[in-house]
Amino acid sequence: MMTRFRAAILAASVVLPLGAAHATDLEVTHWWTSGGEAAAVAELAKAFDATGNKWVDGAIAGSGGTARPIMISRITGGDPMGATQFNHGRQAEELVQAGLMRDLTDVATAEKWKDVIRPSSLLDACTIDGKIYCAPVNIHSWQWLWLSNAAFKTAGVDVPKNWDEFVAAGPALEKAGIIPLALGGQAWQSAGLFDVLLLSLGGKDFYLKAYGDKDEAALTGPDMAKIFKAADDARRMAKGSNVQDWNQATNLVITGKAGGQIMGDWAQGEFQIANQKAGTDYSCLPGLGVNAMISTGGDAFYFPLLKDEAKTEAQSVLAKTILDPATQVAFNLKKGSLPVRGDVDMSATNDCMKKGIDILAKGSVVKSADELLSADIQKQKEDLFSEFFSSTTMTPEDAQKRLAGIIASAE
Repeated sequence: MMTRFRAAILAASVVLPLGAAHATDLEVTHWWTSGGEAAAVAELAKAFDATGNKWVDGAIAGSGGTARPIMISRITGGDPMGATQFNHGRQAEELVQAGLMRDLTDVATAEKWKDVIRPSSLLDACTIDGKIYCAPVNIHSWQWLWLSNAAFKTAGVDVPKNWDEFVAAGPALEKAGIIPLALGGQAWQSAGLFDVLLLSLGGKDFYLKAYGDKDEAALTGPDMAKIFKAADDARRMAKGSNVQDWNQATNLVITGKAGGQIMGDWAQGEFQIANQKAGTDYSCLPGLGVNAMISTGGDAFYFPLLKDEAKTEAQSVLAKTILDPATQVAFNLKKGSLPVRGDVDMSATNDCMKKGIDILAKGSVVKSADELLSADIQKQKEDLFSEFFSSTTMTPEDAQKRLAGIIASAE
C-alpha cells in the first residue's frame, strides 16, 4: 500500500503557499448522514460560510467503512478534496507518511492548540514525527448503553442500572414482544460493541493489556473468556434486530421496540431529533453502569495538499473554525459528543452529556481502539465480530482464539 501511496505523490505533488486571502469553495468529505449528524454538520458549514468561504458538502453515505476507501482513493489518485473526516488514530497514517497530507503545525501553533485541546492524547494522535496533521473536532466515546424507559415500563421491569440487570431483564422484554438489544448489521457496530464489553466489564488495565500490550496471556486467559461470555449474551439478546444502519437500531430504542443499544454518544443526536429527553424518555449508562470510563476517540479533519493557493488558505480558515469556541459548542451540542477544548461553556448539555463531561473531568479516560490498533487490525476484528454476531455456530471459545491470533499479528 505504501508503494501505491508514494507513486501517487507524483500525481498529487503541490506547493503550499500561505497568505492567499481569496474566499473560495472548499469540498469537505465525511460520513455524517443520519438526522442528528446532518444537524451537527450544518453547524460546521454555517460557521465556515460565515468566514466568506463556502462549505461544499461531500457526504458519503454508509458509515466510515464505506467512506474511507473512497476518500483514500481520491487522495492517492490525484483528486483530493479540500478537507476530509477521519477518526482519531491511525486511519490516515499512511497518507501522511506518503507526503499527501498537509502539515498544520503552523496553524496549531498560532492558535495555541496545545494549550486548549484536552486530553492531550487527541493532539498526539494528530502528530507524526513532531508535526501536526489534523484538527480534532470532538470526543466521541463508545461506552454507552442507551435504554428506552418506555420499553421497560411495557415489560413491567425497572430500568436497569448496570449490564447484569440489563441481561436479567431480557426475558421480560422478549415476553412483551420487545427486542432486548438493538444491533445494526454493519461490521463496525459488532466490533464496537465487543470493545465496550472489554473495557466496561474487564476494566482499564485489562483492556490496555489486550489491545495496548497485545498480551497473549490476557487474550487467551479466563478473564477474556468472561468477556466473550458477555458477548454471547449480547448476541442472544440482539436476535431479531434486523436493521442495518446504527441509527436504525437507535430508532428501535427511541420507538420502544428495543430495550437498549450499545452505541457511541453520537446516538444522542438521534434522540434529540426525536425530541426525546434524557432521564425522562431514555436513560444512559456510561461504562454499562459498571466502569464509568470513556475512550477518547472521535473525529478529526485532515487536509490533503492542494495546488490552489486560495483553497490552501481556506483550509487554514476551516482548521481555525473547527476549533473556534463557539463552533465547538454549537457542533457538539448537536452531535452528542464532547468538545475537544477544555475552555468552552457546555452548560446547555443534557443529563447524559453531563455524565460524559464529569467522567472526562475526572480523567477516567483511555485511548480508543482506533488509537491502539492499526486500521488493518481493526478491519480484521470487524470481520470476526460480524461473523460472530450474525451466526450461532461460532462458539465464544473459537472467537476468542481467533481474536488472539488477530491481535498477535498487530504491528
